[in-house]
Amino acid sequence: MTTRVAHQVLATLGYGDAIGHEVLGIQRVLREAGFRSDVFVETADPRLEHLTRDFRELPDDSHPDHLLVHHFSLGSKASRVAFALPDRMVLIYHNITPPEYFVGVNKHLVEQCYKGRRELGAYTRRVMMALGDSDYNRQELEHLGFPATGVLPVVPSFAHLDVTPDARLAQEFDDEWTNVLFVGRVIPNKKFDDVIRFFHVYKRDYNPRSRLLLVGAHSGFERYLVMLHHLVAKLGVPDVHFLGHVSNEQLTALYEAADLFLCASEHEGFCVPLVEAFYKDVPVIAYAATAVPATLDGAGVLYADKDQDYVAALMDGVVSNARLRDAIIEGQRQALARLLDRDFAVTLLGFVNQALGAPGIPHPGVASDFWQQVEQAERLEELRRYRPSAYLALPPPPSGGEPAVER
Repeated sequence: MTTRVAHQVLATLGYGDAIGHEVLGIQRVLREAGFRSDVFVETADPRLEHLTRDFRELPDDSHPDHLLVHHFSLGSKASRVAFALPDRMVLIYHNITPPEYFVGVNKHLVEQCYKGRRELGAYTRRVMMALGDSDYNRQELEHLGFPATGVLPVVPSFAHLDVTPDARLAQEFDDEWTNVLFVGRVIPNKKFDDVIRFFHVYKRDYNPRSRLLLVGAHSGFERYLVMLHHLVAKLGVPDVHFLGHVSNEQLTALYEAADLFLCASEHEGFCVPLVEAFYKDVPVIAYAATAVPATLDGAGVLYADKDQDYVAALMDGVVSNARLRDAIIEGQRQALARLLDRDFAVTLLGFVNQALGAPGIPHPGVASDFWQQVEQAERLEELRRYRPSAYLALPPPPSGGEPAVER
């Protein structure tokens, strides 16, 4: 019997993030179902590199009867190589933040998000089906013109929160003070600035014995982090802690010390930290934007008005009213149970078998010199990395600037 093949391809495999957890979960389900399944990437966290293969090996493991599960978040070289191959493809869309959020903060990401959103439209004729990890993402795919869409629900694993909490952080923060927590990458669409403003009013008007714990990596967004520090100084609000990227043990300690999870994010495709807070029995107050209401599934507390006095009053109501807090936590437990009842493996394999069993679709084709361009780009990339002086000596493109090579 011929072994069925279903590989995954994506730009980068990160450690501890939602996409990384989903990729490894999909691979586990596929392998348990008897598929040969590898993960092809451009880059990976050093702790995960041993679980991946270089995307440049993908053409050597390509066949029209194979399936590629393509995680699309931003356009990439891995994405374009996968597009050009004859394999059947299922696209999983993790959403692309609108580029306007990064104007003045990260010029490169503005360009990446713009190009990624534009490039996504090219896949409407390339894939067997396109899946969102939330219905919000699925609706965006449908709006873009994908003829077959569905939802592959995010069913997070919480094993990373079932570890011994970091003793130092527990000792530092698990005390009689009220801890307000937010977890997320320090990027503008997450609206850390609004969280700080809300906390400022709450601490000033309701609870001086409170602190704000902000958890998340800021690499690439140092300018935004500086802006946040300036905001804290301008408001004169004490007890705001920027904790950066933390270990699982540290994250567990912070959730266990938290009295409230406060989210002001304006753009989410799902937002896993919300359900992490559910899992750790931390009451959630969240801004009702994009996929957040669906993720909460009727639990937690949603607000649609970002008036600072209003949100601060909500925070006080949840923290100071034990009966209300218990009711919120019970609602969150029920929502979490509904989420965990979803059979991720059955849903995934249903989509995979549907894609493999359906008649093939004509490949939209690529430029006749596509693979020559790929080879040239690889040579230029080697020059840039290992002989930068030779790379910089190359003549500029006609419009001026650096050599015309994709980065």
